Amino acid sequence: MRLRLVYFAALREHLGRDGESLTVPAEVRTLADLRHTLASRDSRWQEALGPHRLVRAAIDQRLASDDEMLSDGVEVAFFPPVTGG
Repeated sequence: MRLRLVYFAALREHLGRDGESLTVPAEVRTLADLRHTLASRDSRWQEALGPHRLVRAAIDQRLASDDEMLSDGVEVAFFPPVTGG
């Protein structure tokens, strides 16, 4: 499955990129699976997207939970929690 990933705000700065296209292994089916796969890249990714981090995600510009299923061609955006003022 091929995904378009987008990273916003502090995540973009920490990871040094604003996005990427990625083909994921067949066992990556949910948003939680994707986060785990990305966090396993190295310590920088673990720090940004590991399970201890509060990170929001959207699939095709709709807020999504960790158990949300992924499908080929979707855009997945990761961003830190946002507070209003």
